[in-house]
Amino acid sequence: MPPRAVKISAVDLFCGVGGLSYGLQEAGIEVVAGVDLDATCDYPYRANVHTPFYKNDVCELDAKQLAELWPKGSVRMLAGCAPCQPFSSYRRGADTSREAQWPLIDEVCRLVEGTMPEIVTMENVPRIGSTPIFGAFVAKLKELGYSVHYESCHCPAYGVPQHRRRMVLVASLLGEIRVPKGTVAPTDYVTVEQAIRRLPPIGHGDTDPADRLHKSRTLTPVNLARIRNSKPGGTWEDWPTDLRALCHRKSSGSTFRNVYARMVWDEPSPTITTLSYNYGAGRFGHPEQDRAISLREAAILQSFPDDYEFVAPEKPVQFLPLGRLIGNAVPPKLAQAVGEAIVEHVEATKARVTRVHRPAATPPSLLSAPDPTTSAKVVA
Repeated sequence: MPPRAVKISAVDLFCGVGGLSYGLQEAGIEVVAGVDLDATCDYPYRANVHTPFYKNDVCELDAKQLAELWPKGSVRMLAGCAPCQPFSSYRRGADTSREAQWPLIDEVCRLVEGTMPEIVTMENVPRIGSTPIFGAFVAKLKELGYSVHYESCHCPAYGVPQHRRRMVLVASLLGEIRVPKGTVAPTDYVTVEQAIRRLPPIGHGDTDPADRLHKSRTLTPVNLARIRNSKPGGTWEDWPTDLRALCHRKSSGSTFRNVYARMVWDEPSPTITTLSYNYGAGRFGHPEQDRAISLREAAILQSFPDDYEFVAPEKPVQFLPLGRLIGNAVPPKLAQAVGEAIVEHVEATKARVTRVHRPAATPPSLLSAPDPTTSAKVVA
């Protein structure tokens, strides 16, 4: 990749396994640190992004610590993709306002105000756009002098083989900025077939000897019978009556047609959730093979590379923690598109960059980079 006219350095808060960071790097942005409270993100983040990972609670991170992470002379970018669970449509109207994750957007706001990075970005579920806490965040950014734009993005339009919608916010002190539009036409969306058909076939409960993440969960006898009676794109209504779950026989459950179902080959997959390895949790049945999709297939449908490392070689591959990490990740292809738009914006306004006020550099006394040969270290 040719050298950039202006160097952009990003810190990724709530970095997870590095979906956002990986995409930003593909766009030519230097990612200097990832911060997350979850220690299981340590190995995949460092193994794929090749950047220091700090195990730390963002609520305990202060502006001075954060400022030390950016190299002097670069355009500073802060990514603050707070956990989306309180705002998810899967919560079906439940009151989530008392959950601990709600105030995390306020913590991002606190750190933005304390460091004033030139660029800010955030990714979350679309529903967050209608919440008061998000409205207050946008208002504060504007009060601080940022140009702000946010939009609901349909991921297939950005090359992600998955019908996932995400709200993306970008903000800049350098001038007007916009969330990029997807450039992939519906006729050219990456399909499930294009994404995962090339993987070797495996049975339910089996693991590909060449890739231990290509592992499918074991089905119970009744679920094996159900998937054998399932058609790609069909519903449980295709089954014999005796295979139908009790909830489906009730009027209250009769509308839930996207569970215990197969994907189809010729369109993007449904949204990959944290339980996408579970046949009964959604339309997560393989289109052809009698099993749920594997963890590797879920990751590829999130647009991760085929060889992305999610677990250390000496650690076991477990469905629950890895499903959570994969399902919660920012799709790298979406992140790359956002990163490319930010690079274009910064280079178009590079004359302004030299005039941006920066606080004096702080000696690196509060933070030391983690040793890449050891586990994650806590930010002091």
